[in-house]
Amino acid sequence: MIDLRSDTVTRPSKRMREAMAAAEVGDDVLDGDPTMAALQDRVAELVGTEAALWTPSGSMGNIIAMMAHLKRGDAFLAPAGAHVLDAELGTPAWLAGGMPRPLPHDAGPGRISPDAVVRAAGKDAPYYALRTTLLCLENTHMSAGGTVTEVDQHAALAAAARDAGLTVHLDGARLWHAAVALGLPPAALTVGVDTVQVCLSKGLGAPVGSVVAGSAEFIAEARRLRKMLGGGVRQGGVLAAAGLVALDNIERLAEDHVRAARLASGLAERGWQVNEPATNIVLMWPADLSSTLRRFEQAGVLAVPMGNAVRFVTHGDLTDADIETALARIGPVEAPSTRPA
Repeated sequence: MIDLRSDTVTRPSKRMREAMAAAEVGDDVLDGDPTMAALQDRVAELVGTEAALWTPSGSMGNIIAMMAHLKRGDAFLAPAGAHVLDAELGTPAWLAGGMPRPLPHDAGPGRISPDAVVRAAGKDAPYYALRTTLLCLENTHMSAGGTVTEVDQHAALAAAARDAGLTVHLDGARLWHAAVALGLPPAALTVGVDTVQVCLSKGLGAPVGSVVAGSAEFIAEARRLRKMLGGGVRQGGVLAAAGLVALDNIERLAEDHVRAARLASGLAERGWQVNEPATNIVLMWPADLSSTLRRFEQAGVLAVPMGNAVRFVTHGDLTDADIETALARIGPVEAPSTRPA
């Protein structure tokens, strides 16, 4: 099987396993783990914040930030299709008490405009209206096909939110991909945010783990919230060591982008309707989604549905030869594609 379902299917490298086995550890819940501390310091420096905290998952990192920012009954804004809206089991409403308000992509796939943020913030709303207090951004926007919000767009959104009295959380699970695609340091894409979550297992190859980052004051509260959610770990350095090795893989993500572009062009050559990938996610619109996915699996290619599209994700366990083999197995389109308008 050639597995193109996600960039989370990678297996730890030999170097990563060796680092995990040799990690210096301590009880992170009681008095800290030195390898965990090193990872957190490194991520904070990369994303340009005062401090950071490891979490078992990106979903936990996001909900910790939202629990810190929202009061029960507050509303929050996010681009339609954002992970915090559609892929985290309603925890922003369930656990953080926030009312979600999706914003249409009025500035391109996966992107919203500063004007839309200002209008939705409802700064002059009457007292009985919901208070909108938070903007959640996502870069890259996964369900839109890994689209990138560029640095000027990001800065304008953060400034608009600030002017409207909103705090800003950035779901940067694939922020590394955005930074590599733009040729910028990750911190250039976090300017103006209050908190950011970045993932170590999406693309970078760690077996588990994300990091939520922000001010030292926020991280003190985040540690308390992580414990409340059951996310405290003991000898967490075993996992943090994998994260430190994963961070050495950021520049390698460019290879995934090249392979995604090759996959997309090869599918288009065979008559399939596809997007032009900005990073490592390719969306393809077949005439019949379920039968197409079954056909691909029978041919030895794994993919997943994304709305009415097939989603392919390139990752570090693939080679150029794997992409060519996948294209050969997929073959030409058998019926007209139905990409939405």
